[in-house]
Amino acid sequence: MRALILGGGGMVGQRLAQHISLNGLGGQPVDITLHDIAFPPVKIAKCTQVIGSIADKGVAQALAKTKPDVIFHLASIVSGEAEADFTKGWAVNMHPTWELLEGLRAEQESDASYRPRVVFTSSIAVFGGPYPDKIGDDFLTAPQTSYGAQKLICEAMISDFSRKGFIDGISIRLPTICVRPGKPNAAASSFFSGIIREPLNGQEAILPVSDATRHWHASPRSAVKFLTHAATIDTELLQGRRALNLPGVSCTVAEQIEALRDLAGNDVVSLIKPQPDSVIGKIVEGWPRDFEPDRARALGFSAEVNFKEIIQVYLNDDLPKPA
Repeated sequence: MRALILGGGGMVGQRLAQHISLNGLGGQPVDITLHDIAFPPVKIAKCTQVIGSIADKGVAQALAKTKPDVIFHLASIVSGEAEADFTKGWAVNMHPTWELLEGLRAEQESDASYRPRVVFTSSIAVFGGPYPDKIGDDFLTAPQTSYGAQKLICEAMISDFSRKGFIDGISIRLPTICVRPGKPNAAASSFFSGIIREPLNGQEAILPVSDATRHWHASPRSAVKFLTHAATIDTELLQGRRALNLPGVSCTVAEQIEALRDLAGNDVVSLIKPQPDSVIGKIVEGWPRDFEPDRARALGFSAEVNFKEIIQVYLNDDLPKPA
């Protein structure tokens, strides 16, 4: 089996590649190709790295010509950057998906036996308020950011190309992945990780929103489980509805902080410094806060049950160990 991971140089892409290189996929060994604009210095065993931008002309169609059996489409620019740079957001987050799907269609039309599984990482940003207390599987999609609109259009393309038999696709609407290791990125949601990660590493963290802000989270470990499960699930069970809300943990920032206090103490929590940012606040205000993802749970997707578990995953998997 051959797998292509677009955005394979990012944190989730790297975790996914590590997992598949060790465990295979669906009981089969996998030859893995990673594509991204850059990669970490340490190379993952059994993985071929290809450096380039998915937004460059011809790149997505050239990757389709390699006829991977499974494609994990993680490549995008993050929410804050997509909102700040309208042109770049559409150029990276939407147009290459069309080019990729057109390339896969051409391959399928020349070889009827070829129908790759495409796992597209969508986002809860496809939703817009006003929200019910919990978003169920039948709630309408009405994004209030360019990022959300870009993800929703890609979902529709994945669904339609699947309906026509060119691919076998599934779109998974990831919760905010937290706690992310490493440095902050340009995502508007970056602070959700920052207010946990930085204090645990002895550094101050800026909190740009009210501690009453509620949001939907899952760990990087759960993200890998989501992706590998989506790659092997029987898509007939989706009954044509190929986008899924995934399980996660709904909690307020105050509840995040209390979970941190329980695990690490008051001195660590004291490193969190409130500093309101109206731009970030407005973006986050428009995001959903809680879900009832019955379809995904029935299909075998699972995540953590509380935020303390999410912090514990970071402590176990990513907190730098003393020298």
